[in-house]
Amino acid sequence: MKKVIGIVTATRAEYGLLSPVIKELRKYSDEIETKVIVTGTHLVKKFGETIREIQADGVEIDEKISIMNEESQSMSEITATAMGRFGAYFARNRLDLLIVLGDRYELMGICTAAMLNKIPIAHLHGGEITEGAMDESIRHAITKLSYLHFTSTEEYRKRVIQLGEEPERVFRVGATGIENILKTSLLSKKELSESIGFSLEKPYIVATYHPVTLSESSVEQQLQNFLRVVKEHKEYQYIITKANADNGGEIINEMLEKFAEENENVLVVSSLGMKRYLSAVKYADFVAGNSSSGIIEVPSLKVPTINIGERQKGRIQAESVINCGESYEEISKAFCNAASEEAKRIAQFVRNPYGDGNTSEKIVAVIREFLRKDNIKLQKKFYDVEFEV
Repeated sequence: MKKVIGIVTATRAEYGLLSPVIKELRKYSDEIETKVIVTGTHLVKKFGETIREIQADGVEIDEKISIMNEESQSMSEITATAMGRFGAYFARNRLDLLIVLGDRYELMGICTAAMLNKIPIAHLHGGEITEGAMDESIRHAITKLSYLHFTSTEEYRKRVIQLGEEPERVFRVGATGIENILKTSLLSKKELSESIGFSLEKPYIVATYHPVTLSESSVEQQLQNFLRVVKEHKEYQYIITKANADNGGEIINEMLEKFAEENENVLVVSSLGMKRYLSAVKYADFVAGNSSSGIIEVPSLKVPTINIGERQKGRIQAESVINCGESYEEISKAFCNAASEEAKRIAQFVRNPYGDGNTSEKIVAVIREFLRKDNIKLQKKFYDVEFEV
């Protein structure tokens, strides 16, 4: 009998990172039935209704599970809804494995429901550190709910083992984002400009700014200094993607929309999709904001990154990443640094620590081996690491 694997995607960024795994799994349709379950912001109009990007890729969707609506909701409410509705889905669908990626809060509800229904979980991007966000705690909690672990670096692999996961279930495979860069045929600058309806004749910057969920400063305060610097640097055009669905994301998006209305050199979009986003980064002078993509993917496109604030604090970084605080002065200085010839030179020769581009093949090979031998046992043994305190 075929093994049945479910893959959950709740956000635009997450889907882009999971798409290579979906495509690789479907090469083995004679032995694996792959069920793609779409939820979260993919189904919400104010976040771009990005399910259309999945459909445009020709990916067959097994189930759409709505866990949020167009009105404002708390993260706890969305997580609780996810747990209930995914619990019902898992109760009526036999899955041999569920694949999830990252640290989104709705995954806590989804993975808890899977665990309670005795469905083993394979987790991508565990062991990473983001001290400025709630994602930090959520990511480690999902690690403990999961059975198979696919980390992006060796340091992160060791951290998952430190959390008590047995080494034979933890695999360093790199990041699928690097695979997307190396294997996707990107748009030309002209094609990109026509696709987004925005002139790219002048130098431009790609930016993404998410809420810093553990920050003591207000969301408005976090973003205002960045926008002040953007307004002063009129020599650039700006492609800014909207914030995610964390608490404060709607405030950021409202501020961005108003800012774009007042500044004709600024384009704000709900989602570019993976191909347009990578194409936009490829021709950008630099990338700015606090998204993980600036640290994980952008260095492979040989473009400098400005990483603002503490949202990504603790992540392993390439030398082309320029870190700065949230103050106007620090962001302004970082803009000057990123525009320098030295920053461009570093970006051209930088080594990205997040892998070689064969991640999905490694992940699927491990999963096939475990499923073929029926080696997945829900009764995990806690692995103790010996160390001196």
